[in-house]
Amino acid sequence: MIILLKNNTKNDELQSLIEWLKNMGLDVHISEGAEQTLLGLIGDTSRIDTDLIQALDIVESVKRIQEPYKNANRKFHPDDSIFEVGKDNLIGGGHFQIIAGPCSVENEEQICTIAKDVKKSGATILRGGAFKPRTSPYSFQGLRQEGIRLLLLAKKETGLPIITELMDLSQLSLFDEVDVIQVGARNMQNFEMLKELGHCDKPILIKRGMSSTFQELLMSAEYVMSGGNERVILCERGIRTFETYTRNTLDISAVPVLKELSHLPVVVDPSHATGMSRMVPPMALAATAAGADGLMVEVHNDPAHALCDGPQSITPETFDKLAHQVKSLRNAMNAALEC
Repeated sequence: MIILLKNNTKNDELQSLIEWLKNMGLDVHISEGAEQTLLGLIGDTSRIDTDLIQALDIVESVKRIQEPYKNANRKFHPDDSIFEVGKDNLIGGGHFQIIAGPCSVENEEQICTIAKDVKKSGATILRGGAFKPRTSPYSFQGLRQEGIRLLLLAKKETGLPIITELMDLSQLSLFDEVDVIQVGARNMQNFEMLKELGHCDKPILIKRGMSSTFQELLMSAEYVMSGGNERVILCERGIRTFETYTRNTLDISAVPVLKELSHLPVVVDPSHATGMSRMVPPMALAATAAGADGLMVEVHNDPAHALCDGPQSITPETFDKLAHQVKSLRNAMNAALEC
C-alpha cells in the first residue's frame, strides 16, 4: 500500500501517522521526493481501512499495489535512486558508469596493465573475476584469494574502485575491501546469500538469471533491500532463448522495462550476452541509447590467450574507441532532451 501525503504536512503529524502504522505491525518506508512524500507500507495491509486513512487531513491519496516487491518498486520511490559506487562515483539518475576489465584475474602484470588502460580510456570501475563459476570443473576456476589481492593492488595503483563476484557466503570475509559485490546469474536466486548481503554496507550488483523474468530479478533485489541495504544495481546480461548464434540473447527491452518498474540503476553486460567480441560495441551502444545507467565490458590485453572467455573480450584499443563513442552518444542524447 502507498500513502501519498499532502505538501503542507507537518513533521509531528507525519510522525504520529507513522507510529500508528507501525503499531499495526507494518514497516513504513518513507520516500521524500522533490515535491511529494510517499509512505510505503510493507507487511499485511489487509487489515488497513483505506477509507479511514484517506479521510486524514494530511493524506492526498491511498493506493494498494499488487506487485510483491515493495522496496524496489518505483511506485514506492518515484525518483531514481542515486548512490556512490566507490568514492565519488555516482550511479543512477543520469549518472553513468563504465565497468571494465578482464573476465578473470590472471596475474599482477595483466590486471594492473588492463586497469591502467581502461582508466585512461574512461572506465570508472574495474571488474575482474577472482572466483570463477565455470560450467566445466576442468576449466580455470580463478585465483581466488590471490585474485582479490591483485585486484586491490590494481585499485591502489589506479584509484579505480573494484567489483568482483561472490560465489559463496564462506568467501564474504575476503570482500571487506571490495567496493561492489557482484551476484552472478547462477546465484541470482541464492536467497540465503541475498539475505546476508542485505546487511552489507556496500553496493550489490545482481545479474539477471539466464531464464529469469523481470519480476524474479526484482524479487532478488527485494531480498537484499529488505535486509536494509538499498544500494542495489540491476544487470541485464542476456537470457537463454532458442537462438544459438550468440551465447545468449541480449534483452535490450530490459532497460526501459526495469526502469519503469523500479527506481534502481540498470546496467548492461554485452560481453556475456553475446559471447562475441565483435558484437560488444554495437550492443553497448544500443544499451546506452536505451537508457542504461552503465555498461559492464570485458577487456583483455591478449584475448587469444585469456584463461577465461577470451572470445567475448575486446582489446584495450577497441575499448578506447567504444568509450569515446558512448560518451559522444550520451552527449547527443542529453542535447536532444534539452531541445
